Amino acid sequence: QVQLVESGGGLVQPGGSLRLSCAASESIFRMFTMGWYRQAPGKQRELVSTITNTGTTNYADSVKGRFTISRVNAQNTVYLQMNSLKPEDTAVYYCKGTIAGLIYWGQGTQVTVSS
Repeated sequence: QVQLVESGGGLVQPGGSLRLSCAASESIFRMFTMGWYRQAPGKQRELVSTITNTGTTNYADSVKGRFTISRVNAQNTVYLQMNSLKPEDTAVYYCKGTIAGLIYWGQGTQVTVSS
């Protein structure tokens, strides 16, 4: 059973930056498509960004140009660099890993953007 553990959330002022990390417990991580999702209070969970095992990335329109997803397979870790944060980015951010129809989720990390 692969475990995903997120970290790096917190409170930041508008315009600030945070970097989220998601560490996988197994080296098979390198074969996963990884993604970051978020869920704000009262809203459905939504896609933020994904990265395939070959490094192809995808972003939601709302974060394009501000967020960058990356991965370091040797560390079994995927990152989400978030810049120019806005109050509407406030949410619980979840890491997701998929391979061969199997889906794994992390427990989530809270990001709050507020002055």
